[in-house]
Amino acid sequence: MNIGQIKQNDAGIFMGRISTLAVAMTIALKPVQSSNPRAPRYEIHALTPGRTWVQVGAFFELTSNNTGEAFLNGRIDDPSLAAPLQVSAFRQDDGSYNVVWQRAQKRRDVGAALGVRADEGEPALPFTADGRDVATSGAGDDTGDGLGASTAPVDETV
Repeated sequence: MNIGQIKQNDAGIFMGRISTLAVAMTIALKPVQSSNPRAPRYEIHALTPGRTWVQVGAFFELTSNNTGEAFLNGRIDDPSLAAPLQVSAFRQDDGSYNVVWQRAQKRRDVGAALGVRADEGEPALPFTADGRDVATSGAGDDTGDGLGASTAPVDETV
């Protein structure tokens, strides 16, 4: 979902607006000078109602695996927000950026993480209903309690 646009002004600074139902902010991008390849490309600064600038996030430059296109990706966060805004900015033919937002996807459930599809049901449990390990049930177990044979002396007076 497109939530804003950033354009370069006459002074060469990228500025724009981000607007949602709950957020309306003017932003400016400050280039980050760093030799660290993992450093952000830009700091994101927002204009406060008191007409001062505060840093609210950063944009990192990434490259799409599918298209090879470079884009900016980052987050805008502030104590006034219920949750950080995960945003990306895609360069347009005119040099501006379209800012988009997408709600974070829910994590896969445990079954999916284990490689089990929903229609296959749950994986087999490594133990039986009475608590015995499936791999060792019956092996060296003469009591059937799942604990195996004990070599400890038993006090019969208790």
